[in-house]
Parts: sequence; structure tokens; C-alpha cells
Amino acid sequence: MNLLEVQNIGKRFGGLQAVKDVSFTVRQGMIKAVIGPNGAGKTTLFNLVSGFLAPDTGRVLFRDRPIHGRGPHEIAGLGLSRTFQHIKLFSHMTALENVMVGRHVRSRAGFVAGMLNLPWTRREGREVRDRALEVMDFLGIAAFADRPATSLSYGQQRTIELARALASEPALLLLDEPAAGLNMRETMDMAKLIAKIRDRGVTVLIVEHDMQLVMNISDEIVVLSYGEKIADDRPLAVQKDAHVIRVYLGEDDA
Repeated sequence: MNLLEVQNIGKRFGGLQAVKDVSFTVRQGMIKAVIGPNGAGKTTLFNLVSGFLAPDTGRVLFRDRPIHGRGPHEIAGLGLSRTFQHIKLFSHMTALENVMVGRHVRSRAGFVAGMLNLPWTRREGREVRDRALEVMDFLGIAAFADRPATSLSYGQQRTIELARALASEPALLLLDEPAAGLNMRETMDMAKLIAKIRDRGVTVLIVEHDMQLVMNISDEIVVLSYGEKIADDRPLAVQKDAHVIRVYLGEDDA
């Protein structure tokens, strides 16, 4: 079953065609990677899928429903969440509070109800906290719950951001360079966490520069070059693709 379908999507910024006529699918239960050189259009593609940009052409279907043109909050409420290339934690909050923010799309209480401190809002607040702690425990970071988020190591902050995205209970999780800035050990730990998330039933779409991580955990890989798709296959086939070798790796076909 295809959880996500990207159909002939395109986006232009002035005279730059950042994404051109890109199509691919993501099946439920898989890890799919998007790779390509700098400037290939990977993050723009993520922004189009997650609602941070509206496409000029094409469609994005999530669970067979069109989501292109919808806002990020609405798309997150449908079950598609994402992380970002650069860590975006709230510096004045604890690690737990940052994760609880991700639970907002599953909460009913608004500002007025929260201010009135009604019994059902207090109950919901406890549920939000409990769910956030459960996610942190799943990712092995519950011990840092009451620590200021920005006092943690870079790798731990990456995991906090991952936990915040998972707190919304996504069916599809988009990870934008989750290993960026991590050392070798932290990258190995991140790869294990991503596989663990998939094994829990969450489908993953990942943009990543670390080829060892991509090749080790991905079921399929999409390769972009100058905004266009040049390959979409299993890791071994992508490694051997002459076009990928020439355009992405910069090597001669021979």
C-alpha cells in the first residue's frame, strides 16, 4: 500500500527550477531515502511534501488524499510529521516540554480552555505529559526529561527533536538530515533509532548525506540532480546505476 504519492511535483524560485516533475511513492512500513548533491532540491522537496511550500505543479497524496496546498499544522494532524536539518528546540523549555509541544496536534484544549483550568484540560495535560515521557523512554532519553533542552549534547538534542515529531503519532515521519553534525558513534545510534521507529510501525522518508547510514537502513532510494529524479530503486541498484555514479559521485561510467 502506498502511504505517500508524489506526482509530477514542481517548484520554481524566480529563474531557478528547484524541483522539476518529480514523482515517487513511499509504501507503508518502509524506509525511503532521498539523496543528491548540494542544491539538488532535496529540502525543497521535503518542504513541498510537508506543507511549508506550495507546489507550482503536480500533486502530493497522503493516504490517497491530496495534501498539497495545505498548511503544515493541518498536514501534521493527518499523520505526517517532520524534523529539520537545523535543530529547532525551544531554548527556554525542558527536554520534556519540547516533546510535549509535538503532542499539540493531538490535543483538544485551546488557549481559553487552558486558562480556565477545567478538569478535562487538566486530565488532557497529564495525558500529554505521559505520552511525551513514553516516547522519550522509547528513544532512551527519559532520564533527560527535566533538563533544559539546550544543556544537552548535540546528539541528545537531535533525539529530542525526533521525540517531538514522534509525539504527534505520525504514520509517516520525514527526517531532514538527522545525522547532520553527529560523530560516527552518534550516527550509528541514530541509524538504530530510525530502524526502531520503522519497526514500531512508522513509515520513514529521509533526506541524508551520510551514504553509509542511507545504504544500511533504506529499503529504497530516490536520487535527485538539479531538481530532477535520476533514479528510484533499491540501494544496491542505485549504487550500480551509471547515471548516479556519473552525476552524483562525479565518477566516469567506466
